[in-house]
This record gives sequence, C-alpha cells and structure tokens, in this order.
Amino acid sequence: MFELSGLTDDATLAIFLFVFFLLVYMITVVANVGLFIIVLKTPTLHTPMYYFLSYLSMVDLFYSSTIVPKMVVDIVSRRKFISFYGCALQFYFFAALATTEAFLLSNMSYDRYAAICHPLHYVSIMTKKKCWCLVLFSFALGFLQSLAQTSCVFSLEFCGSHHIAHFYCDVLPLLKLSCSDTFTCDMVTVFIISSCGIGSLLTILVSYMFIVSSILHMKSAEGRRKVFSTCSAHLTSVSILYGSVFFIYLRSPTSDFSKRDKVVSVFYTVITPMLNPLIYSIRNQEVKKVLKMAAGRT
Repeated sequence: MFELSGLTDDATLAIFLFVFFLLVYMITVVANVGLFIIVLKTPTLHTPMYYFLSYLSMVDLFYSSTIVPKMVVDIVSRRKFISFYGCALQFYFFAALATTEAFLLSNMSYDRYAAICHPLHYVSIMTKKKCWCLVLFSFALGFLQSLAQTSCVFSLEFCGSHHIAHFYCDVLPLLKLSCSDTFTCDMVTVFIISSCGIGSLLTILVSYMFIVSSILHMKSAEGRRKVFSTCSAHLTSVSILYGSVFFIYLRSPTSDFSKRDKVVSVFYTVITPMLNPLIYSIRNQEVKKVLKMAAGRT
C-alpha cells in the first residue's frame, strides 16, 4: 500500500483545486468524446488527418481518466492511499498512453508534411493501410515500452517509506522509495523516454522544417494563412506536451521532486488532454463548419 502526497495540504486551496480540476476533467471528457463523434459521423472528415485526430481524442480521454479522477478525490481526502497493484496499473496505463500520444502527434506532423509538401501524391502516400499501420505502431510501441518500465519498477523492493511525493504513481518518485539498486531501472527509464520522446519530436521538427519552407514559397496569402492556422494548432499542443515532459524526466534521477515539478506535471497530465480537442476545433475550419451546422440544426 502506498500513500500519495497529493497536490496540496492547504484546506482552503484544496476546495478551489477540487472545483477547478473537476471542471477541467468534465471539459476534457465532453470535448474529446464530442470531437471523436464528430469525426466518426461526418463523411467529409474521413481523411487521414481527422483519422489521427480521432485516435488522439480517444487516447486523451483515457490518458486523463487514468490520473484526474483519483487526483480530484485525493484533493479533498485526508489520507491518499493507493494499493500496490492499483499503483502499478495507473503507472502502466499512464506511461503507455503518454507515449502513444507522442507518436500520434508525430504521425499527424508526417500527414501534414505529405499534404502540404506533396499535395499531388498525398492520396497515394497516406493510404488507409498506411494510416492504420501508423496508428497500430503507435499503440504497440506505447504499450510495449510501458510494460518494460512497469516490470522494471514494480519488481523492486519497497521496504522503507511508502509515501510517494507526487499526486499519482510516477517513475521518479517510485524509484526514490525503493531500497533495491535502481541503476538498471534508471537507465531503462532514461533510454525509453529519450528515445521515444526525442525520436517522435525529431519527426515533428523535421516535418515542420519542410512545411515552413513550403509555406514561404506559397503565392496565395489565403493559402498561407489557412495552412499556418492548422499547423500552429499542432505546434501549440506539441510545445506544451514536450516542454513539460522533458523538464520533468530528462534530468538526473537523483534530483528532488519539488512542488514546482508537481505544477509542471499538471500540464501534461491534466491540461494537455483538455486543450488538444479545443485547440484543434477552434483552429480548424472544417471542424468549425460542422459545429456551426450542428448548432444550426439544434
């Protein structure tokens, strides 16, 4: 049995945080489910970009649900207990879905590269089979690497304090609790996060280098504006996710986990799953048209 430290011990602040994060979670659920249904039910959105976007919404929904409900309950609880197996399951699904999201974002950047830089060959490049394989690869790699991390961390012995200095079960606070030699797990964690994180980020950066070059060569100002609007939404989501994740994980495993780190963790565990569907809906003309049509019918 582990005990989480939670976000705060201040009773007054806890009430505000409870209401705030409960509202954020409700928006996350409604926005992601709504976007998934819109893509599923609208024939004009049955294209590779929205195919990836629908899976991103599904991942964000489960990703957020892995962390936020427990976190919200713990905010107003005096003791924040979680069982050993509950902690292992939370960590497993969190690590799996977070990595899957990173690869889905890289898939979306590749899709935009193909659409903008090779418009005449786009249909032949982004076939249904290739889209399906990219999504399958993202999920398979995400869940396999999570299995490796989870097996490594939860095979350690926890014979001292069982107080996790975080609001959910994460690898760095768990490694600090272990009385076993954690060198192997430290190396596994650094290797997986750096290879998956930096690998997917490089795909995004290289794709957008070619995209920016193509945008600058466009003669139509309206075309440049439309492309930039779609791509800036993607880059906003990527910046928030990767910036906060790299800040937390790409550092010495012996570093102390502070309150500042908890605040940064909130961005990629709570805020990003809420922002993704909102960013893509607001900045995407096709989705906005569907929403206006649905509002008009209502």
